[in-house]
Amino acid sequence: MIEPIEVVGRFNGRSHAAIRAQVADRLGTVTAAIWSERFEELHREAVDSEIASVEGLMETLDAIALPTCVASSGTHDKMRHTLGRTGLYDRFAGRIYSATEVSRSKPAPDLFLHAARSMGVEPAACAVVEGSGPGVRAARAAGMRAFGYAGGLTPAERLEGPGTVVFRDMRELPALITER
Repeated sequence: MIEPIEVVGRFNGRSHAAIRAQVADRLGTVTAAIWSERFEELHREAVDSEIASVEGLMETLDAIALPTCVASSGTHDKMRHTLGRTGLYDRFAGRIYSATEVSRSKPAPDLFLHAARSMGVEPAACAVVEGSGPGVRAARAAGMRAFGYAGGLTPAERLEGPGTVVFRDMRELPALITER
């Protein structure tokens, strides 16, 4: 039996396609197709009944004067749904980037480099806020400052690493970003 922390480590922060490939490698393509369909249904139900914005996130976003965007392993449809349910979609509209737009998903740096290019910002000037191990590794690989949010599913020790600041309360972020 796989432990929940193993599931988080193996799948959190990865694209649906990457997870489906792992399922197919282990259990075959037919099972992966069944898993994919069922996962989509269960995810939608969970988002509709349980998703909530991270505590302090709205104040944090209001306090950050820098340009912001979303660069997610999720598809655009998934982000429209999740960000829409938390009231964030309109805030980021036009600045939402998906792993479906690049050839390699996290932990490869491609998505973050794509977002930086699209925003007209040099990678070294970017700060990435991530709640997954693959995400902080992708930020570091892109040459960006990495901020590991340990207030979610991923334990702090899975976010730590060179060039990464780990924090637990979203309200800490504005001060952390302005520190050099």
